[in-house]
Formats: sequence, C-alpha cells, structure tokens
Amino acid sequence: MTRWIGRLGLLGMALGLTGCAMFAPAPPRDQTNLCEIFREQPDWYDAARDAQQKWGTPIWTQMAFIERESSFRSHVKPPRQRLLGFIPWTRPSSAFGYAQAQDPVWGEYQAEAAGWFASRSDMEDATDFIGWYNARTRRMTGVSLHNPEHLYLAYHEGQGGYRRGAYRSKPGVRSAARQVAATAVRYRSQLAACEAEFRCDRFYQIWPFCRG
Repeated sequence: MTRWIGRLGLLGMALGLTGCAMFAPAPPRDQTNLCEIFREQPDWYDAARDAQQKWGTPIWTQMAFIERESSFRSHVKPPRQRLLGFIPWTRPSSAFGYAQAQDPVWGEYQAEAAGWFASRSDMEDATDFIGWYNARTRRMTGVSLHNPEHLYLAYHEGQGGYRRGAYRSKPGVRSAARQVAATAVRYRSQLAACEAEFRCDRFYQIWPFCRG
C-alpha cells in the first residue's frame, strides 16, 4: 500500500510539472516586432515596465535579452551534449527559462531581491532578474543601462569576466552582443509607435486615451 501511495505521489508531481509546461504561453509568432509580441502577451509589457521602473533597464533591452536567450520559451534548457557523438549526456550549464539564468546566480537573485518562490519560467520574474543583474553590472563595471551590447557581454561572461575582457577572445559572444543591441534598437523604435496601447492597465482606461 505504501509503495502505491509513493508511486501516486510521484505521478502527481510529474503531472504537476507537465501541467506547468502545458499552460506556459506559447512563444510569440512574430518575434521581430515588439508591438506584436506585447499584443499577444500584454502582461509581458506590464512585467517589463515594472522591471524598468524598479531597476532601470529599458523595456526593449530586457526583451532583446530574452529573445536572444530563449526565443521567449518558458522552460527551455541548453541541449544535452552527446557522448561518443550519439548518447545523450549532460547539459553544458544549468541555464533555464526565459532569461536562461543559471542556478548559482539565480540563487543570489532569490536571496537578494526576489524570494524563494521566484520562477525562471515566469516572465515577471525573468524581466525582474534581468533588471537586477544589469543594475549590478552597472555598479560593478560602470556600463550604462542604455548600452545593450556591453550589458549583454557582462550578462554572458559575468561581471568578473567582463572586467577581465574575457569576451575579447570570443567572436561568437561579441557577435551575439551586437545582435542583441540591434534587436534592442529595433524594439525601441517599434515600441515608440505602439506603447500607448499597453498603458491601459485600469478597467476604466480605454486606448488611446490612457497614458501610463
């Protein structure tokens, strides 16, 4: 009897985890246009705006990071390495979720800013994490919160690695940072044309007459 109870408990846990993944928002159909992203998921605008107000990283930079890191997939992990070329093996890192935060730095974020119930598969927590991390980058390195290329270099290499210039010998990382910066510029231009749509966060507000 005890054995069956244990098995049912494990089954329930597995179904719960599967359910979390099943009910996560699908990635936006058009990830090249921030207006379309927020039209599909208006709550993401609220999350990014809150993080911007709290930590200072612009909305468009946050979303450019997430587009690069996870393509807006909530439960993504790095692909497994292959042993002998075909046997599924370990993953190269513990990165997970929208922001691809790794276990150690996510633990620091939880302890310092978010609490232990924060989730890497939740967009509100992911945008808050990016804001928190970039604010720490600014404190530790002096990089401006309006410099997405170098913020991303520090995000990828860590603040210590950034200060050592570890990225200089990594052309792939430098290329990724330039792409993030280009995406942020495009997202900024797009958001300027549509942001009023997403500022109507009160039941009595009607676009285009509301302003946040």
